[in-house]
Amino acid sequence: MKMLFKLRTLKSSWTLKSPFRAFHEHPGLRASDLYSQYESVRRGAQEMPKYFNFASDVLDKWSEIEKAGKRPSNPAFWWVNGKGGEVKWSFEELGFLSRKAANVLTKVCGLQKGDRVIVILPRVPEWWLVNVACMRAGVVVIPGISQLTAKDILYRLQASKATCIITNDTLAPAVDSVASECQFLKTKLIVSKGSREGWLNFTELLKNQSADHSCVKTRIQDPVCIFFTSGTTGFPKMVEHSQSSLGFRPLLSERYWLDLTPSDIIWSTADTGWIVTSLASLFDPWVFGSCIFVHHLPQIESATILNTLSRHPVGTLVGAPTLFRMLVQNDLSSYKFMNLKHCVSGGEPVNPEVMEQWKSKTGLDIHEMYGQTETGIICSVFKGMKIKPGSMGKAVPFYDVQIVDKNANILPPGQEGEIAVRSKPIRPLGFFSKYVDNPKKTAASERGDFFVTGDRGTMDEDGYFWFIGRDDDIIISSGYRIGPFEVESALIEHPAVAETAVVSSPDPLRGEVVKAFVVLSSTFSCGDLKSLAHELQEHVKKTTAPYKYPRKVEFVQQLPKTVTGKIKRNELRDKEWGRM
Repeated sequence: MKMLFKLRTLKSSWTLKSPFRAFHEHPGLRASDLYSQYESVRRGAQEMPKYFNFASDVLDKWSEIEKAGKRPSNPAFWWVNGKGGEVKWSFEELGFLSRKAANVLTKVCGLQKGDRVIVILPRVPEWWLVNVACMRAGVVVIPGISQLTAKDILYRLQASKATCIITNDTLAPAVDSVASECQFLKTKLIVSKGSREGWLNFTELLKNQSADHSCVKTRIQDPVCIFFTSGTTGFPKMVEHSQSSLGFRPLLSERYWLDLTPSDIIWSTADTGWIVTSLASLFDPWVFGSCIFVHHLPQIESATILNTLSRHPVGTLVGAPTLFRMLVQNDLSSYKFMNLKHCVSGGEPVNPEVMEQWKSKTGLDIHEMYGQTETGIICSVFKGMKIKPGSMGKAVPFYDVQIVDKNANILPPGQEGEIAVRSKPIRPLGFFSKYVDNPKKTAASERGDFFVTGDRGTMDEDGYFWFIGRDDDIIISSGYRIGPFEVESALIEHPAVAETAVVSSPDPLRGEVVKAFVVLSSTFSCGDLKSLAHELQEHVKKTTAPYKYPRKVEFVQQLPKTVTGKIKRNELRDKEWGRM
C-alpha cells in the first residue's frame, strides 16, 4: 500500500491529523506499514513531536471524526453494573464531561500542571473521566487498586507527595485515618451520592461546572501517570510514564497485541490500579477509536463473566491467567458468546493445559502477552501467528528483546538467561521515564545496553520467548536449575488440581527441593490426600523431567496473590524458609 504520509518528514509541530486520516481512509492499514517510518523517528529525536496530549491529540480528534459521521455507531465507552445500570458515552460526550471534570480539578481544587493526584476507585465511569480530565489539566494520575489498606494509602501519599486524592465511600475512612500524617495532601474528593465531612463531592461538583476548558499544552515527555509496582518483594516503586510512552506509543504499536478497529469492543477485567487497565482499557483502544467495555465486577465470578460475554457484543477479552483457569472449571456448553473472537492474557504464563481446555470448550485461542509496569507490552502472540503453548510469543515491533547473561552478553537460542530489552543508545518509545525519586534504582535497572527485567527465560530458533520464572523464583536442587512454571504446568494437567504454586523448600541433603502448594478442583473429592500427593508426584515425573517433581506437596484452600492476581511465591517461599 502506498503510504499517504511519512513520519520521517514530520516536524516538532506534528499532530495526529495525518495518521488519523490514513487509518480512517484505509481501514486495512496496519502498524507494520509504519515500522520503517518509526525507525527514522527513532534515529532522529528532532523529528519527534515536541508537544503531545492524548486528550486533545487523540480523543478530540476522534470526536471530530465521530461528529463528521465517519466512525461506526459504537460508543467510545460502555459501562454496566450487572444490575441494570448502564452508561454509554460517545467521544463527544466523553470530551464534554471530561472538560467539566478538568474544571473541578483546576478551578475548585486548585490543581496545577504537574501536580499529582491519587485515584483509588473501582471499575466505575468516574475512573475513566478523572483520567481524561487529568490529561486535559496536565495533572499526573497515580492509580491505586481498590483493595488498598490505610497503611498502603499512607505510604503512597507520603512517597508520591500527592496533593489530592479521589476515592469512594469505602476507602474514605481509611484516608481520613492517615490524612493528618500527609503534609502534601490538600484536597480530598469523594465519588459518592452522599456527603462526608472534610471531603468535596466530585459527583455534585461535576454537575455545576462549565464544559468550557482549554487543554493544557504538554510536552511529549511530560509525565501522565505514576504506577506503584505490584512486586512481590519490598516496598512498591513509583514508575513514571509519559505522554509518549502511554499515549503516543500505541499509535504505532497498538495493532500488534490487540489489533483493534473503530468497530471493535474490548473488555479487560484488570483492576483499575494495574497498568494493563491503562493500556487495554484506555490508551491503546482509544487510539484506534474502539469501544471500551467495562463491567463493575465487585468480584471476579465465573457466572458474571460468562453471562456478560453471552449478552454483550464483546469482541476482545483481556484477562489474567487466573481468569481463564477459573472459567475452564465450568461447563461452558450452555453459554454462547455473542461476538467473542480474540482472547488475550498476561501477568504470568498461561498453563498449556488451560489453553487446551479453553480451546476445546470455546473454539478460541488464548494469545499470551508479556510485559512489565516499566516497559508496557514487549512480547506477544499476535493474531494469525502460530501459537506455541507455553510461549509468550515474539518481541513486539520497536523492541529489541534478548536473552542475556549476567554481563549483558546476548545468549544463543535455547540457552537460559535473563529477559532484557535493549535500551541504549536509544530508549524504546514505550519505556517508563524513571523510578520517581530513586535515581539509583533507575540506573541499576540497566546492565550494559539493556534494561533487565528480573525474569528468566529462553528464546527458541523461531524467536519465540519462553518464561521460566522470576530470577528469585528459580529453584536449584542438587545442582539442577528448576523453573516453577514447568512444574506447575505439569501439575495442573491433573484433574484434581485447580491451581498450584511451586517454590523452593530447604532440604539437608539437596540444599533445596521443589515444593508444590496445591488447591484442589471443586469437582474433585479425595479422602486420602497422602495417596493423592504420591499420585501427583508420579504424574509430574511422567510429564516432565523426573528431577523436577515436587518432593513435598501441601494441599491448601487458596494461594496468596497480589491484587493483580499474580501468585505471591515469595510469601510461600519465605514461609518455607522460616522468614515469615
